Amino acid sequence: MIDRNMLMFANDSFYYAFTNRDFDAMDEVWAREAAVCCIHPGWAALVDRDEVMSSWQSIMENPESPNIEPYNSQAYIFGDSAFVVCYEKVPGGVLAATNYFIEEAGKVCLVHHQATPCQNP
Repeated sequence: MIDRNMLMFANDSFYYAFTNRDFDAMDEVWAREAAVCCIHPGWAALVDRDEVMSSWQSIMENPESPNIEPYNSQAYIFGDSAFVVCYEKVPGGVLAATNYFIEEAGKVCLVHHQATPCQNP
């Protein structure tokens, strides 16, 4: 069963990597063996790990990529999988995000991230 503290640490690690534009840290957060998926706002679904990581590299290298401030994180644990729903404050609005995690090789790893515009809760 995924430990709540480990889950929230993994979620925080994802946002740390994003905020600090640390590609190596982002690469560490994502699962390596399980299938992954990422849906950035306005993008088509990316369903291959190489595509997902390439998208993060492009976002991090783009000086116009917005800063993200996550808040109101809520954890939901289902044995060896779990997800976190939170909001992301971005310039000019708010996104609702879902981050889905599994246990892989003894650590909690991200397998799905999706963010979409929403109203401020």
